[in-house]
Amino acid sequence: MTPTEAVLLLGGGLIAGTVNSIAGGGSLITFPLLVGIGLPGVAANVSNALSVAPGYAAGALGSRPDLVGQGKRLIRMIPAAVAGTLCGSSLLLLLPKSVFDLVVPFLLLLAAAMMAFQNKLKALAGNPRPGKDGILLQVAVFCCGLYGGYFNAAMGVLLMAALALVLDEPLRRISALKNVFSALVGATTVLLYSVFGPVNWAVVAVLAPATIVGGYLGARLARRLPSEVLRWTIVAFALVVAVVLFLT
Repeated sequence: MTPTEAVLLLGGGLIAGTVNSIAGGGSLITFPLLVGIGLPGVAANVSNALSVAPGYAAGALGSRPDLVGQGKRLIRMIPAAVAGTLCGSSLLLLLPKSVFDLVVPFLLLLAAAMMAFQNKLKALAGNPRPGKDGILLQVAVFCCGLYGGYFNAAMGVLLMAALALVLDEPLRRISALKNVFSALVGATTVLLYSVFGPVNWAVVAVLAPATIVGGYLGARLARRLPSEVLRWTIVAFALVVAVVLFLT
């Protein structure tokens, strides 16, 4: 890794940690950076997952005020989150690498679409009905864990949309749940990928501290910082990377 690449990763990790805490989608910054410095797709994905995991934990810490009264709900989410993440991570490690290389551009397009239509997805959840905090919550959490275990990018956006459809809560409290869920997914992938994944530990050592700082600051600023310009920048970035991957 050259000094220039290290500086790029530090900056990307700081931005990604902040974006993950505010809206989700920060991995759309770090994953393409890792591919850009020469890591193969699967190695970039597992190294990215380990790198952003500490930032998720920092984001959850910064979201504590909005987690008050949600302890029982969090406990109910843990089994489904862990099970979904283990299934997704196992698919990543067991399926041929060619499958990941084929699927990634489509996942990036999906992530970009979720970022682009984030407001419309939130609008669909304008009036969640009471009583959905049960089996539908477990299904939503499991599916998001499956996605996050296989491909981490934009997992937070997907989870925000899913939880908003099944929970009668303000979006700031849903965002706090999203940060804790992301930390759970991160911890699960760290345990699995550390043992079985092709991790580039030099990349993790550079990215992880930056995502911690960004994650905590992002959670603290989530109520104040306008994110529209940042959101559309991520959309454009994801589309460009997806097109490049399609062509190559």
